[in-house]
Amino acid sequence: MSLPSVLLLGSGRIAYHLGHAFKRAGVPLVGIVGRNEETVKELSVALDTRSFSLSKGLPESSAVVICVSDQAIAEVAKLLPARNSAIIHTSGASSLDRLLPHENRAALWPIMTLSPGVPMDFTYVPIVTDSSSTLGEQVVTALAEAISTNVSRMPIEQRELVHAAAAISTNFPLFLLQKAEELLEQNGIDRTLIMPSFAAMAAKAQAIGARDALTGPARRGDMGTVNDHLAKLRTDPDLHRVYALVSRMILKAYDHPTDGIEDIQRDPR
Repeated sequence: MSLPSVLLLGSGRIAYHLGHAFKRAGVPLVGIVGRNEETVKELSVALDTRSFSLSKGLPESSAVVICVSDQAIAEVAKLLPARNSAIIHTSGASSLDRLLPHENRAALWPIMTLSPGVPMDFTYVPIVTDSSSTLGEQVVTALAEAISTNVSRMPIEQRELVHAAAAISTNFPLFLLQKAEELLEQNGIDRTLIMPSFAAMAAKAQAIGARDALTGPARRGDMGTVNDHLAKLRTDPDLHRVYALVSRMILKAYDHPTDGIEDIQRDPR
């Protein structure tokens, strides 16, 4: 069976990475559609395909893959003319209803943060799919399996949970890393000193699981060190409360007493 043809709608990061992945996998790309003529043209050249505007006639394809922000999915879907194609969004947290009124609705969501730079190799990236019809399922599954060896189907209720878990496990640690870097820089200390341990932590968690990989004073039940750290964080009330709250969660999870920690409700100022 030949691979479904794709009309890519969007020219941002997800369109860039998926477009390159589809091209490498031999998926026929019939064109790129978008509002920003400059970026659409640039991506179409890179992918050796044509550029189009939503206001003009669009080429036929087996699938239209909508690569826009979650908030824009419904608006863009309504602008698409009715067609016997799979209309696919790439959001983990959006229901298929955002693609109404189209009949063959589907989702293709790579569970991966995508940044500018070298096109992502999706071979081992988990990709979650969902669909509203047999045609939609056939097309989105074929596209997902063309670029990844790790494909699973999930309804919106499960996708929302995975999306929340992904935010907790990726966005939160990176933001806290940013705060840790700022803490060092504000005190004239090289921020890169903590990078090797951060990288090692991620690798260890992948190898043996987060629970067994976790270390640190709260994990050991070392209340003296926990409270020493809290004392150092008094100048940043928000970070002070976050440290206290997460430390209390860790102490509780590993069966350590929590009554010795500073009162997290008290404003350290």
